[in-house]
Amino acid sequence: MLDSVVIGAGQAGLSASYHLRRLGLDHVVLDADEAPGGAWRHRWDSLGMDDVHGVADLPAGPAPGRGRDRANVVIPAWFGEYERTHDLPVVRPVRVDRVESTGDLLVTRAGPRSWTSRTLVNATGTWTRPFVPFYPGQETFRGEQLHTVDYPGADHFRGKRTLVVGGGASAVQFLGELRPLTETIWVTRTEPLWRNGPGDLDGRAAIELVEERVRRGLPPRSVVSVTGIRLRPQEQEAARLGAYTRRPMFSRLEPDGAVWPDGSFEHVDAIIWATGFRPALGHLAPLRLRSQHGGIRLLTSTSDVQSATTAAVDPRVQLVGYGPSASTIGGNRAGRAAARAVQQWVRETSRHGPARPLAC
Repeated sequence: MLDSVVIGAGQAGLSASYHLRRLGLDHVVLDADEAPGGAWRHRWDSLGMDDVHGVADLPAGPAPGRGRDRANVVIPAWFGEYERTHDLPVVRPVRVDRVESTGDLLVTRAGPRSWTSRTLVNATGTWTRPFVPFYPGQETFRGEQLHTVDYPGADHFRGKRTLVVGGGASAVQFLGELRPLTETIWVTRTEPLWRNGPGDLDGRAAIELVEERVRRGLPPRSVVSVTGIRLRPQEQEAARLGAYTRRPMFSRLEPDGAVWPDGSFEHVDAIIWATGFRPALGHLAPLRLRSQHGGIRLLTSTSDVQSATTAAVDPRVQLVGYGPSASTIGGNRAGRAAARAVQQWVRETSRHGPARPLAC
């Protein structure tokens, strides 16, 4: 019998485990990967530490500094050392199939294995659920189509006319790498939101906008979708070459290119879908946490919106790295808040007997 099961050993999961251990709560961390690093293990090789948009410290674990070393090497090594230093109870590889409610307890299942606990901390992030929108003719396109998760580096596209789809930070970075090597076309569904100066929306205000959607039970949007994007020094050459002249979405794809709304055609050799991700929450479906709007509503009575982690439908379940805490610093704060919520639940159920989860 465990006080909690943590699913996922990325930044949010490690933060939660650290605080659970500090509070003396018996738990296990189940991680689907074969080694430490979370989603960082799978980032593209050209993503250096100078390119990442910021990695927050872990609790009692300072983050690596900037530099030209590969992020998919540096951060996994940091995570691994952190797990060893703090003796975190990570079990891997464990790919969770589903979480079920059995009376007052939760059962986490992975194939023939299972773990029974009083609470659950979900920290599965989004990397395993890439989103690619559908457009007519997409299945007939004979060129290469890749999502952000499959990006092999700029050299792979040398000499290939490449269409980059998406208005977020990844699309901007890909264009920065690609344009000096090959011809690019940038398309987005809406006009990109550029962040140019100190008068723009600050991080906290943006997080509050994301939190408002979660409070209403709507699917969360990314924080960058409301903070906007900024060109970095390494992207200035691409900007000079015209990489960031955005075009509206094409109307359909053909085997060798794209057709625009005015009927004109342009040849394309490759498409990169930098179109984002969705939260990886399929294993929680048996708990019926989603609202009628498609998202999971969180209790948000706290004054710190990044510490909203408790599922409104079932307070035994904490979600970290979801909605307003879907950033490295937000994941840290959420990890601490989730551990405290677990502690409170365990204390109350030990003293008064289990409280009933809220009805769907």
